[in-house]
Amino acid sequence: MIRHIVLFKIKEEYRDEIPQLVENFYGMKGKIEGMLDLEAGQDVLHSARSYDLALITVFDSMASFQAYQTHPVHQPVRKRMHEVRSASVACDFEV
Repeated sequence: MIRHIVLFKIKEEYRDEIPQLVENFYGMKGKIEGMLDLEAGQDVLHSARSYDLALITVFDSMASFQAYQTHPVHQPVRKRMHEVRSASVACDFEV
């Protein structure tokens, strides 16, 4: 299995949109073959080192994770995140 974790910093002008961005992530759940789980949420600490938003997904295989990258359900969510983020970091590992 592959666990995919992404943290996002959101541009100031889009911060009010964070709850909707979380809902956009959850809109993918159950719609992408090979995605076993999805969690997303907004940061609650707001510390200097915090990111604003987290996405954690689990895939049954590397092939499923790679297919997710171009999946039609993922594409509009990905596009919106590219528009609203100022930075992101990711870590992908086997579990």
